[in-house]
Amino acid sequence: MADLQASEEDILLAKRIISAAERHDIPALTVLLKEGSANVQDPTAPIATTPLHAAIASCGKAEEGKEASEEAIKTVELLLQNGAIWNDLNQQDETPGCIALRLGQKKIYDMMVEAGVRAEMLFAKMEALGLGQDINLADEPKDAPAEEDETRDEQPAAKKQKIDEDSAKEVQQEKVVDPRILDDVSLDNKAYLKSQLRYREGILLDESDNAVMMDWETQIMQRHAETLIPKKGLRTMNVGHGMGIVDTAILTHEPAMHHIVEAHPQVHQRLRETGWYDKPNVTIHEGRWQDVLPKLVEQGVVLDAIYYDTFAEDYKALKEFFSEYVIQLLDAAGRFGWYNGLGADRQICYDVYTKVAEMDLHEAGFDTEWEDIAVPEGLHGSDQWNGTRRPYWTIDVYRLPVNTFVK
Repeated sequence: MADLQASEEDILLAKRIISAAERHDIPALTVLLKEGSANVQDPTAPIATTPLHAAIASCGKAEEGKEASEEAIKTVELLLQNGAIWNDLNQQDETPGCIALRLGQKKIYDMMVEAGVRAEMLFAKMEALGLGQDINLADEPKDAPAEEDETRDEQPAAKKQKIDEDSAKEVQQEKVVDPRILDDVSLDNKAYLKSQLRYREGILLDESDNAVMMDWETQIMQRHAETLIPKKGLRTMNVGHGMGIVDTAILTHEPAMHHIVEAHPQVHQRLRETGWYDKPNVTIHEGRWQDVLPKLVEQGVVLDAIYYDTFAEDYKALKEFFSEYVIQLLDAAGRFGWYNGLGADRQICYDVYTKVAEMDLHEAGFDTEWEDIAVPEGLHGSDQWNGTRRPYWTIDVYRLPVNTFVK
């Protein structure tokens, strides 16, 4: 009976917190948050929501003359200060920022983006200190795929003369396969590289029906090539061949030497079948960039333009790529570009991760210029996604980055 009474009390407190947030009653909310959480939900409500969702939704549409009041803004600030989660989802699959965007409440939307940036930067610092946890398995495949460990040549345990304690642990870990990875190979780079790919007209699919690349990206890839290679005779590199869209675009600018780094065996076969190994001034590097690039650094390779677009790797991999290798391989006057698909299935996530990337790039020594490109009209919800696991792009504008060294 005591447990039931406590549960009823918890529900009542949750109702009061949500109600105070919805009314933008800051004094009441301040008191209530000393007793309860900023992330409560009312399980008895027809549509469960958090205080942050409720506070933003009650602002109404901006075009109806309902610009967010000072009390609303302070309510959002108070909830965030008390641990409200910037990307928490309600039952309509909306984050608080999604609601602010839908209502045209720009000031509150910008607040949510900044909250997301702060949270992501804090998480990255905690992870660097060994305080974070691997949570990347929740990420989408094309925009921010799952984190994975570096691979190396492996031998069966029976053939090893000696296995130290660390190696034994590694062998044991290899035997444990997360069921989510078995269902979706895009969540792990090792699983993806072992998976079967399917080339269909206008699309490349992995074994789990994730779209690795699609031909609607052609305009974007062509523009990447144009922004990275302003004249003929430059030394260029692309990491991640896929359907060959960007490599084809790069060759139209007649580079003096073009390197292609590709890890998937089936893509290697495709490269052979389509004659890429025989193209003049083109060098194919078979393997993961984590293994290939250190060798190129040792060889003293210098490049004028580098492009990056891999699959089944997360943002942590991109950050390692530019902070560890681009800075060593790129000429002082060179340019670096990358496929900016981070969080592209949700506008607020895209805006947050774009800002995070720009900050990390600046810390690594790069300036970033952005060019907005409209994606094909009607892409989201079109039959182009038929047969795929999920759309990896649902927003209207692609933000194309061009990075140069800070002068």
